[in-house]
Amino acid sequence: MPMPPPFTVRVLGWNDASPLARPVRETVFVREQAVPLEMEWDEWDARCDHAVALDSAGRPIGTGRLLPGGRIGRMAVLKEWRGQGVGAALLRALLDRARERGLEKVVLHAQKQAMGFYLRFGFSVLGEEFFEAGIPHRQMALELSREPRPG
Repeated sequence: MPMPPPFTVRVLGWNDASPLARPVRETVFVREQAVPLEMEWDEWDARCDHAVALDSAGRPIGTGRLLPGGRIGRMAVLKEWRGQGVGAALLRALLDRARERGLEKVVLHAQKQAMGFYLRFGFSVLGEEFFEAGIPHRQMALELSREPRPG
């Protein structure tokens, strides 16, 4: 009998996601990456679908959001959970939600060190490097009709 995964992913509206997503985003973006707190929270959260990863005890360990127009953002996984498939599960959940909404394409601003992660899912790089909150990023996009499904 295979072991159950050590985490689960749920897609929620902001009212339910907020108490789970906030501590993860503040830990990763504000404390680890020194993003100013006032830049982290915006008016979009209330209009997004939020994927939240929870450990087996129900504690939040990762999050990401899908904006109404098809932009994925605020992907964050707690340091001790990185490299264990949490980010991939969050991204798959957001891509599934984008497909459910009938979106043909999703875009995102990838931090430069995370580009390889998104390339594995079939994202392509668009445009030149730019900075958000002092961190180098590249815009990436994925046509949902031609997406490979990595394991």
